Amino acid sequence: MSQVTLKGKQVTTYGHLPEKGEKAPHFELLKSDLTIATLQDYKGKRVIMNIFPSIDTGVCATSVRNFNEKVGELDNVVVLNISRDLPFAQQRFINDEHLNNVINLSDFRERNFGKDYGVEMLEGPWEGLLSRAVVVLDENAKILYTEQVKNIDHEPDYLEALKPLL
Repeated sequence: MSQVTLKGKQVTTYGHLPEKGEKAPHFELLKSDLTIATLQDYKGKRVIMNIFPSIDTGVCATSVRNFNEKVGELDNVVVLNISRDLPFAQQRFINDEHLNNVINLSDFRERNFGKDYGVEMLEGPWEGLLSRAVVVLDENAKILYTEQVKNIDHEPDYLEALKPLL
């Protein structure tokens, strides 16, 4: 289990992020059209998983905007914004913000992603939501970089996340 901070209080997550060099765990998440997306769907692409509690919070929204902007400059990279928000809320945000370089995926139904990636919060006011983390994968789903953001009120380290893709 890992510890993160939310509003100054320690929160335990389900486990630990997968290790650099490992193959990323399989996932099945909902797209905005309610069809299933799997890790296999992104084979051959380099992937940034931007994991966060809710698209409707300031820091989470900022991370989505920042990754949308930064990935536009990279080749063969896809950003997956992953939360437990309903797919409709995720899509509303993307439409309202006119973002086109990111894909939203929801873990609200199966709730396996948070456990498999070690980011589900087990206590506190956001119990059951995903903590803030970034996982970067190569074209074969091998993990190049991970960051469990220790303080959920902070943004991820965008520059470090992008380094393995430059």
